[in-house]
Amino acid sequence: MKTDLLDILFFVLLIIYFETILKAATFHKMFNKGYVFMSLFSIPVGIIFYLLTSSFSERTNEIIFIILILCLTFYYGAQLLYYKLFSTFASVYFFVGAGKATQFIDVLADTIKRNIKWLIFILLPAIFSFILLNKIKIPVVYNNHSLSFAFSAFIIQLAITFLISSQNKGMLSPSYLYWESFLVEESTDMFGLLTTGRLDVKNILKNRVPVKMQKPIKINEPANDYNVNSDKKTGNAEMENTQYNKIDIPFEELSKREKNENIISMHKYFLNEKPTKKNKYTGMFKGKNLIMITAESFSPYAIDSELTPTLYRMYEGGFKFNDFYTPLWGVSTSDGEYVACTGLLPKEGIWSFYKSSGNYLPYCMGNQLKNIGYETCAYHNNYYDYYFRDKSHPNMGYKYKGLGNGLSVKETWPESDIEMIENTIGEYIDKQPFHVYYMTVSGHLQYNFTGNYIAMKNKSLVDNLNYSDSIKAYLSCNIELDRAIENIIRELEKTGIAEDTLIAISPDHYPYGLTQEEISELSGHKVTSQFELYKGVFLLWAKGMKPVEINKTSSSLDILPTLSNLMGLEYDSRLLAGTDILSDSEPLVIFKDRSWITDKAFFNSRTGEIISRTSHSPDGAYIEAISKKVKQKFKISSMMLDNDYYNKII
Repeated sequence: MKTDLLDILFFVLLIIYFETILKAATFHKMFNKGYVFMSLFSIPVGIIFYLLTSSFSERTNEIIFIILILCLTFYYGAQLLYYKLFSTFASVYFFVGAGKATQFIDVLADTIKRNIKWLIFILLPAIFSFILLNKIKIPVVYNNHSLSFAFSAFIIQLAITFLISSQNKGMLSPSYLYWESFLVEESTDMFGLLTTGRLDVKNILKNRVPVKMQKPIKINEPANDYNVNSDKKTGNAEMENTQYNKIDIPFEELSKREKNENIISMHKYFLNEKPTKKNKYTGMFKGKNLIMITAESFSPYAIDSELTPTLYRMYEGGFKFNDFYTPLWGVSTSDGEYVACTGLLPKEGIWSFYKSSGNYLPYCMGNQLKNIGYETCAYHNNYYDYYFRDKSHPNMGYKYKGLGNGLSVKETWPESDIEMIENTIGEYIDKQPFHVYYMTVSGHLQYNFTGNYIAMKNKSLVDNLNYSDSIKAYLSCNIELDRAIENIIRELEKTGIAEDTLIAISPDHYPYGLTQEEISELSGHKVTSQFELYKGVFLLWAKGMKPVEINKTSSSLDILPTLSNLMGLEYDSRLLAGTDILSDSEPLVIFKDRSWITDKAFFNSRTGEIISRTSHSPDGAYIEAISKKVKQKFKISSMMLDNDYYNKII
């Protein structure tokens, strides 16, 4: 029995070693509450690994031991590299499209080079195991011992989960992360990578439980009392005369006829949601053309009057959003697109865009405008099927082309935005009214002058800048975007429709190919990681429009409802997670870790820190109400995706 315990201890310590290296390489704080939970979870897993490598013949046990060590080494090494590349961990769902990741082999090689010291630490157990393999006697366990150990693992696992269930205080409590949601980064920090992998599989396989509706909560503010889920007090005459962005959906009647508890929960949720009011900007661009662009790794720091004059002119001459954020989601580019194009929050642990390709999406701009006679096209100047865009984008209402299915651009890394514009604009510019959607790629990492074709192409334009090479390369990539947009505007002006075309440009995420120190260098001041890092930009411009300055806090989640209102489309604002920025709706910016920003406060879910934005600090009831609202929006968006909700009501 003593030998058994020592052998079990080997696997427990091995798991803790891998987890410790991963935490040291990816998280700012290594020894926290999560380190304790991770160590506890390592015990039952260590017992299982011990049984796997000792329940058969000595030769078979040896083979399983080798395979197990190799699998653990690969898993932790691959996850470390994925995090360093995309600032998040890969969910199991990633392997659905993992084969396409070979397109970024050069980027991966650079990431390996920059993180070689961490990879060596991860490789050490495998190296020592193979060196000492002939000297190690792989144990053989008798059946009665196997059952005892398996039962012990079960009891220990049960005790740990009971302990976690009792830890339910805070926005990201262990209980919430374990039972109610799946946040891959936060779960890895709290429970370790192996437990997170198990929770990931459970998240993919399980059906979502019904949403527990929260009763309206009164929020005590110094100026007035109001309810986060209801209108401010207004007279009956005003209520009758106010026009809202909503359609008639009989939620109560639908609830009575529905048997699925999930659907009933959603009906009740939307029945109690507050629609946004129509406003002076409603229909401002009704019947006009719309060009919508998700720009790879675009940021406000890439806007410069000399380097990127076209983007600068649009920023200063259009709707100027001074407090706009672009949160980073679980699947980086794909989720960034999903949020901007659907107005919904992505579901954690899966590729939401890919899953949405089988759903009815009536409020995507492609479908909304196609239904009223617009020519609708979408383009991407990288491989057409990456992230399965060949399925998601046609489902949004577009005739879609990318590299490999009809878009003619030179295959480089990354490809040219200028080439994409030049080779596609003739396909729609004479077919008014039109709506075109572009996903660019010229701004993609890595930012250097050796492996980045676009950076090398524009290198001479940034050589004289007083920045590090990484920043110069990043700016060089954005010069390509600027000149591509310049080409669009030039062609619109030639055709005489520049004044009749609204152009909307937003990033998919912040430029995480730059380190935080490099972003601080580019911005000219130290950029903090929790909120300021995600400060984004939303360009909304048409030639000849009068500039409009918007100080309201907003994010990429609000793009779709804002465009829908400007285009004068009939849509139901209750059915979107974002809101029209130009309306009088209460501002709310949501981050994947359930942190949030309103006009009254910044709330950091990881630390519980509250930073007031007014002279009066918000009270606990306000923080609790907004936090519950944020959690509900995530859950509802996930359930809408899982249940194809639009198809059931529209």
